[in-house]
Amino acid sequence: MAHVYIRRLAGFIGAVLLQVFILNHIHIAGYATPYLYIYFLLKLNAGVSRNVLMFWGFFLGLLIDMFSSTPGLNAASAVLLAFVRQPVLRLFSPKELDNVTPGFGSLGTGVFVKYVVVAVLLHHAVLLGLEAFSFFDWPGLLLKIVLSSLFSIICILAIECLRR
Repeated sequence: MAHVYIRRLAGFIGAVLLQVFILNHIHIAGYATPYLYIYFLLKLNAGVSRNVLMFWGFFLGLLIDMFSSTPGLNAASAVLLAFVRQPVLRLFSPKELDNVTPGFGSLGTGVFVKYVVVAVLLHHAVLLGLEAFSFFDWPGLLLKIVLSSLFSIICILAIECLRR
């Protein structure tokens, strides 16, 4: 049991360090930035309670915010992702998810891809919408959401393929 918590903590620390020191500095064409730290939340066991998931999401987002000078934006969007993760997962998965760790092997490729796409789009729409805090530049905001989501989805799926 202790090894599960050690692996979660290592994944948590790794996600924060990767996001803060590398990925936050990648801006393709000024629009696409990968937010890979949410992979940690997406991969937690489906049996984890919503409250525990929201706790992990809050502290993950808070640490990203502290190092990124984004007051509460990542925390808010990560908590929202943690809140809706289970319903999004159940929306696409036809089987019982009590002790399943979401991935290609456990859910199947199609279900996992749909789950990741919806979760990432939702997270990025909230994060980038809060960051812009304005709807005057709809095309720019939508382009940023779509490109960042696409970049993040590709990275998440590539990591999942490597972990197979």
